[in-house]
Amino acid sequence: MGTYEEQRVARQRFDVADAAPVLLDAQGVVTSWTRDAQRLLAYAPGEVVGTRVAGLLTAEDAERVPELAERCRRDGGWAGLLTARRKDGRPVRVMVRITSALEPGGPAQWLVLLSEMDEAPGWDMSRTVLEQLVAGSPVGIAIVDPSLRFVWSNAALEQFGGGPARHRLGLRLADVQPGVNAEAVEAQMRAVLETGEPVVGYEHVDRLRSAPHRETAHMLSFTRLEDDRGHPMGVYYTVVDVTERHRARQRLALLDRAGEQIGRSLDIVHTAQELADVVVPAFADSVAVDLLEPVLRGAELPAGPLSTTDRVLLRRAGHQTVHDSVPETVVRVGDVAGYRAGSPPVLSLTTGRPWREPHLDPRAEEWATGGPGGRAATFLELGLHSVMIVPVRARGVTLGITTFFRRHRQEPFDEDDLSLAEDLVSRAAVCVDNARRYTREREAALVLQRSLLPHRLPDQDAVEVAAEYRPADELTGLGGDWYDLVPLSGARVALVVGEVPGHGIDAAAAMGRLRTAVRTLAALDLPPEEVLAHLDDVVATAAREEGVGPDAAAAASTQAVGSGCLYVVYDPVDGQCTMAAAGHPAPAVVLPDGTVTFVDLPQGSSLGAGGLPFESVELALAEGSTLALHTDGLLARGEAGDGARDRLRRALERPEPSLAVRCRTVVDALVPARPNDDVALLMARTRLLGADQVADWDLPADPAVVADARKEATRQLTEWRLEELAFTTELVVSELVTNAIRHATLPIRLRLIKDRSLICEVFDGGATAPHLRHPRTTDEGGRGLLLVSQFTQRWGTRFVPEGKIIWAEQSLTDPPV
Repeated sequence: MGTYEEQRVARQRFDVADAAPVLLDAQGVVTSWTRDAQRLLAYAPGEVVGTRVAGLLTAEDAERVPELAERCRRDGGWAGLLTARRKDGRPVRVMVRITSALEPGGPAQWLVLLSEMDEAPGWDMSRTVLEQLVAGSPVGIAIVDPSLRFVWSNAALEQFGGGPARHRLGLRLADVQPGVNAEAVEAQMRAVLETGEPVVGYEHVDRLRSAPHRETAHMLSFTRLEDDRGHPMGVYYTVVDVTERHRARQRLALLDRAGEQIGRSLDIVHTAQELADVVVPAFADSVAVDLLEPVLRGAELPAGPLSTTDRVLLRRAGHQTVHDSVPETVVRVGDVAGYRAGSPPVLSLTTGRPWREPHLDPRAEEWATGGPGGRAATFLELGLHSVMIVPVRARGVTLGITTFFRRHRQEPFDEDDLSLAEDLVSRAAVCVDNARRYTREREAALVLQRSLLPHRLPDQDAVEVAAEYRPADELTGLGGDWYDLVPLSGARVALVVGEVPGHGIDAAAAMGRLRTAVRTLAALDLPPEEVLAHLDDVVATAAREEGVGPDAAAAASTQAVGSGCLYVVYDPVDGQCTMAAAGHPAPAVVLPDGTVTFVDLPQGSSLGAGGLPFESVELALAEGSTLALHTDGLLARGEAGDGARDRLRRALERPEPSLAVRCRTVVDALVPARPNDDVALLMARTRLLGADQVADWDLPADPAVVADARKEATRQLTEWRLEELAFTTELVVSELVTNAIRHATLPIRLRLIKDRSLICEVFDGGATAPHLRHPRTTDEGGRGLLLVSQFTQRWGTRFVPEGKIIWAEQSLTDPPV
């Protein structure tokens, strides 16, 4: 071959894509003949294998074989043009590349690649272009033999490490790139060799020596190379660097995970901890979320960055780490997180701007104050080398800071990492601010709730009581159901249960208005049906004044229109119980023997809806009977009528050690974990006053009987050992009996009741209520009730079907007047 032609071949890049591979031994004997070689020269494998390669060349080129063999041994290979003879004798000009395929411990072998030269015009240029596509491609390309040793690679593969192509020959991937997880890559190669199925788009993630501390990702594709008999000759594979795409995908996955896992509750600390849990260890090795003290209380904060003169008090709201020695883990959630004045955390907090340091000074002390031992550790001692501090800001308000650390195992934080951290923290900041606002609103709502529902039921001796309340709105804990116990005159009590349509703070506000009205009407000592009648007027009047009609009850969330109420009065002197209902279920009664019955109570219309007058029923309850007053939510599980009552009956029949336990057990048995309706249950076990606690006398309408009444009252006080109340009691008896004789009609009856107070009652048949007068100094009379009001704890009048009762109470614990 001439010098010009050799130079032209040397300038050309070999076309690997359509080359026919042939294997020779050290003596130049053909050991492998492929289908491509047969297609090129028309010889069958049986005609060539075992013969010398010189027999396939023209006589001129056959003489050059010893020279070419020497050059191959000296240079490790050769490339050039030769003329081969086809089986039919026709000469074929071929491009030849010879490469050593020596295996350690094995016989010497040479890989010969043959490619036919096309002398047509323009073919040299097209082959050059094709060669440039392989050799100049940014895609790394390599061929390994069945032992997974490199036999060829292009220059682009060098950018992935391992040195020049000539240094790879005969070596395996683990030999040229020790930092790579070669086992995983070679496992893919072996699978391709065994199955023949190509692998396209295999993503390999690793840390290479060429990129210390940096995670890299490469996309690899593998194809098996075969001889003419279909036997595997090796694997052809390509490598593409997809690190940036891999990192972008990781960022998106982290943002998606943050969107799913941050803000799942309205608890501030829980939300802060969710942020820390999401980013460790995928993004950082240690994360601390520190929030301002007012944020955790739900308080309002000034907009904009904090002033440098402000006293900054931070509390740890969340932290996560892969190593417990990091100082952020020393401060527990809820403890004060202090930082040195002028330190980056304080500056980031006060300026509202993020701060990043890719390479921390290893000799510098960490910024936290109050560390163990009194000495701040250096970043080198803690193994920390890179940090980011991102202020937690939402709606223009700085709520705290989030600190991200990386240890030795990860690359330093870069600008992309800071951008991702800001995205993560901004998402969490909105959730934290929502939780802060919710905390503030919930605290306000709970204050309202505490002011509307009784903190504890009043002490009295008429009944033993227990109550259970379950709101449907589990977030605010507010609802429209309510209960109450109101002490009445004569040692009696009023038991009340009601419900307002709707849930939440609007329903709670309407319930508070209704409860206040009930307590006001109860103070008038009216019968149950009259209390409900007046309550109905109050609700209807308020609805009319605000333009809400009965047919718009569903939209009147702040009104009590459509509410239900059950009002029960129990008298422990005789065990009589009177009750009336307005659109509310009748109570159940558990008799002393455990039998459960339901009161046959007429159902009046809901409050404010209009309808027939309310009716009451009266029944006598044996001592130890239990009234169970409840709202609709207790039975709201789909059953209606007898089915719902049967469930309640079975729950009430279960024996429990105390009334409080029974009350809670009944609600637990009947109410689902997340009720659709508010639930209130008030249980009252009746008591009777003993015969020795009540004394009464029938009196004639004779003024002379007043002195006898005083004597009887004094004698009874002596039996009760209440002599210190004799003076006031004689005054009260004298004035009330005298007024009854003067202004009322028969019968007249005096009754003393010793309960938690001393109660004096005078009954008469009149229907006119007495009035308290303020006489002038010159008036001779009219001071009786004024004296009674001054000397007793409280007094009043209540009407009964036969007349009225004027009563007065004296405390048994306060000193006598």
